[in-house]
Amino acid sequence: MAYESAGAPDYFNIDDLLTEEHKLIRQTMRDFVKHEISPNIEQWAQEAHFPSEIVKKFGDVGAFGPTIPEEYGGGGLDYISYGLIMQEIERGDSGMRSTASVQGSLVMYPIYAYGSEEQRKKFLPKLASGEWLGCFGLTEPDFGSNPGGMKTNIKDMGDHYLLNGSKMWISNSPECQMAVVWAKNDEGRIKGLLVERGMEGFSTPEIHNKWSLRASCTGELVFDNVKVPKENVFPNIEGLRGPLGCLDSARYGIAWGAIGAAIDCYESARKYALERVQFDKPIASFQLIQKKLAEMLTEITKAQLLAWRLGTLKNEGKATTQQISMAKRNNVDMALQVAREARQIHGGMGITGEYPIMRHMMNLESVITYEGTHDIHLLITGADITGIQAFK
Repeated sequence: MAYESAGAPDYFNIDDLLTEEHKLIRQTMRDFVKHEISPNIEQWAQEAHFPSEIVKKFGDVGAFGPTIPEEYGGGGLDYISYGLIMQEIERGDSGMRSTASVQGSLVMYPIYAYGSEEQRKKFLPKLASGEWLGCFGLTEPDFGSNPGGMKTNIKDMGDHYLLNGSKMWISNSPECQMAVVWAKNDEGRIKGLLVERGMEGFSTPEIHNKWSLRASCTGELVFDNVKVPKENVFPNIEGLRGPLGCLDSARYGIAWGAIGAAIDCYESARKYALERVQFDKPIASFQLIQKKLAEMLTEITKAQLLAWRLGTLKNEGKATTQQISMAKRNNVDMALQVAREARQIHGGMGITGEYPIMRHMMNLESVITYEGTHDIHLLITGADITGIQAFK
């Protein structure tokens, strides 16, 4: 029936818009998540454990940099394929998707788009295979939504740059082998550079006691007179356009990924409602439960159509920053609302690790804030339709 296709709700036959390759890629990632993530994720989250072994497994299955050309170790796939991969990983867990999307969108993408050929050949194959894990340093303790105010800086010392400053809330940082870092030069212009583990003065303290993304490792990047070779600086980009271009790529993946979290919550709620008996019949027979399920499926379907259309625009090189921003904001908010409704359907059981609901809900509280907050994305749309910036 139209309701479900290949293990996920597909109420508007969106699968008809996908190629056979798209479906094969989705199924491959779905099987990977089912075997490598789903059996363990509740324990990892409860223990706040990042499974470092997953990095190499992600590399083996092609989750890192799937749109990067094959000559650099990527998959050479289109953006709908990338979106489907993110969707399936986030059905497993948002933290696991963060690990993969940071690697692909925020580390590999800028190296490919802004880096030299030497940088591409040195870094991309190791990142694609999972031999190396990378991270992205933009946000600072005092500068989140206003990255242009960053204090991290580089000073030209002749044959190298001297890097000083710090970054905060950095996914993958405690386990990374390298970091894409954005810093201001002597003229106050933002430059991107590649900082490698082992460079003296570079450290990555871990952030503990998170209630969200507990299976993802998060930390700081600290730079104390780090000597960065000039060949590690991106030659083809300068200014905020560099990091913001990376964020477009990441936000696109999140727009798809959040659908995966919503699907997992919805499917769990539907199954539970059909099995849970109260007043001598399944609670799925009650009008208010059907209302919740029908509205959840409606919102998921709208988000699926939005993501698919955005993917076609991305493949054509037509997707704008503002369109990506709208999709990220809408789809994450949708997923969070679905998670909350699913929690109510599960009753008290919804707060336990027997079901994925509370974990998804806590994760999505981070996803709705990172890569541009919910309100900032609203103002991006507002500026686009009025021509007036409301950030200041």
